[in-house]
Amino acid sequence: MMSSDKSYKGALIAFIVIACWAFSIISLMNWEVNFENPLLYLFILVQMHLYTGLFITAHDAMHGTVSAHRKLNNTIGQICTALYACFPFKVLNTKHHDHHRYVHTEKDPDYSEGNFFVWYFSFIKQYLSWWQVVLMAIIFNILKIWIPESNLFFFWVLPSLLSTLQLFYFGTWLPHHGEHDNKHQSGSQRKNHLVAFLTCYFFGYHYEHHDSPGTPWWKLWQMKNLAD
Repeated sequence: MMSSDKSYKGALIAFIVIACWAFSIISLMNWEVNFENPLLYLFILVQMHLYTGLFITAHDAMHGTVSAHRKLNNTIGQICTALYACFPFKVLNTKHHDHHRYVHTEKDPDYSEGNFFVWYFSFIKQYLSWWQVVLMAIIFNILKIWIPESNLFFFWVLPSLLSTLQLFYFGTWLPHHGEHDNKHQSGSQRKNHLVAFLTCYFFGYHYEHHDSPGTPWWKLWQMKNLAD
């Protein structure tokens, strides 16, 4: 079990990620969309990164590293997966632990032998259900009563879709495709902590994550330092 200090830090960092996402998306719902304004494309990328932060926070909750208090830990995880795309935390939690248990095998829900696109769509099919699509569509149509559709699309829908590509490419495809001569069947990004944070909250350091799944995302750079 984690110490209370670690529990406090994990929950605080989770709160910061959620608060940054909430502040950003609420602010952008009233921002005037202008295709000639380069800030539009910057804001989309910022939102994408914050969506990825939500999922990475939920991932930490799956490993119990957000809080030592299980109920709080799982509640934060469910909040993050709900905000991300109405995902049920319990289902994601089960499948993610299957990934760790059966990595790079037929029982691994994150693994596919296809090319990038085949693997990506297989990855999405593992986690996205028809009822989520319907629920998101209902929410979209309710929100557009008060919020311009363009803002909903560019700052709510598009960034979350781009985030799935970010998570898949840096957190699944790069570390797990091909063969690896190690016990975790995982590669690892070259050490550059700024790039590692910007690309996927240090989850490019993927061998280190599999070797120490109890290490939260914000400490994975330390594991990389130890490995090198």
